[in-house]
Amino acid sequence: MESKTKKLLAGVTSVAMIASIVGCQNNTPALPDDSNCDEWEWDDDDGVYECDETTSSYYGHYFYGGSYYSNKASLLKSPSYQNYKNSSSFKGGKGFGSGSSFSGG
Repeated sequence: MESKTKKLLAGVTSVAMIASIVGCQNNTPALPDDSNCDEWEWDDDDGVYECDETTSSYYGHYFYGGSYYSNKASLLKSPSYQNYKNSSSFKGGKGFGSGSSFSGG
């Protein structure tokens, strides 16, 4: 009886550890290195960062491929962004971790 309990406990512990590792994994790209914005929010739906620095003239702009986009419509029209969104390297659309904020500097 004792050995069944140990096996069960070991199994539960293993599952919990794996779930915590997978759930906390951060697959977002490195923060943009741009002097116009030091605070970023990851937009998981679109797989890009958005400038979240309220004192920046780029506040609320999307950032992809070294360029700022003033709104989602202009981002979505960008041919380079469309290629990214349709590629296997697209980092968005995962659902978990959407809206995460990061500060650079």
